[in-house]
Amino acid sequence: MFALLKNRWVRRALLAMVVVGAAVMVKAWHDTMRDPVVKRLSIESGALPAGAKPMTIAFLTDIHVAGPDMPPSRLERIVSQVNALEPDLIAITGDLVSEKRTATHIYSPEEIVAPLAGLRARHGVALVPGNHDHWFDWPALSAQLARHGQISVLVNEAAQMGPFAVAGVDDDFTGRADMEATTTALAPLSGVRVWLSHSPDIFPSVPVNADLVLAGHTHCGQIAYPWGGSPATMSDFGEEFACGVSELHGKTLVTGAGIGTSLLPVRLFTQPEIWVIEVRARR
Repeated sequence: MFALLKNRWVRRALLAMVVVGAAVMVKAWHDTMRDPVVKRLSIESGALPAGAKPMTIAFLTDIHVAGPDMPPSRLERIVSQVNALEPDLIAITGDLVSEKRTATHIYSPEEIVAPLAGLRARHGVALVPGNHDHWFDWPALSAQLARHGQISVLVNEAAQMGPFAVAGVDDDFTGRADMEATTTALAPLSGVRVWLSHSPDIFPSVPVNADLVLAGHTHCGQIAYPWGGSPATMSDFGEEFACGVSELHGKTLVTGAGIGTSLLPVRLFTQPEIWVIEVRARR
């Protein structure tokens, strides 16, 4: 071993490995803890009358409150960032919590939900649960959410929220999605049809009259390749609906990267993000 270390090429190789390792660690820390990037999309809907003022939806997913990377104090700052966008509607597609074994602290349902009480939007906040919410303690989380009247929890249900007809599907990953019940609940409502789902895998089953589908779960890989794509997509459709904007039969899907982490408290070559979707009257 000592003889190898005397070789200058071996020493240079080891030094290069240390430098690369340190650079990856710095990059991962930055990607994990940076303020969410705001991504924007504009779509058109025939549900808005001609000349109507555009409406905006702020979209959050995969918050994953847990130590060390997403304490409630960090979520409070992100809530302030969302409110500064002055959205007409706020949509959250599940996984409020992370119960990962690598967590340095697991927070109570009250601590997890409390920062979300600060969210403000003209037509309210709509939320659906994710798989981690069910695995953690969904009854306790939903009880805390019920304390805040501006948060509408939709579990295979739909609600009229101003000019938005919002359908909320329960978590598909754990087999709780009921598309038929949700479609029936949405039918009598009017306005811009927005579907919320934790998993993007419901997208092909969403009726074609949907204007917008919002989903998460994939984290856009969370740990991704620097050239794009990731080792795991957490979607039955692979990369097809795993990240960003997808189109199918006139429907638009946005799969968000989320703001927190799961399994490992680290991101690499992905970034926390908030989406702002502007809905305009069809020209």
